[in-house]
Amino acid sequence: MDINIDIPFRLNFNNLDRETQEKLMQQSKQEVERKFGEDLKKYAVENYLDYNSLLEEEAIKNLYNHKFKFSI
Repeated sequence: MDINIDIPFRLNFNNLDRETQEKLMQQSKQEVERKFGEDLKKYAVENYLDYNSLLEEEAIKNLYNHKFKFSI
């Protein structure tokens, strides 16, 4: 049985600087790579695409699937 616990990212509204954005992007890339890394690599090779660019695109899409909780 799979258990999925949906924990939102907690962000301080006053701290949405570049460093925070990069940290979120890195976390998203790691999540995408963990879930779909082998499939993305295969897809990139088969379609002559740059793996890192593909990973970044998917990481951006992945961020839209998260719930964010802002503290003000």
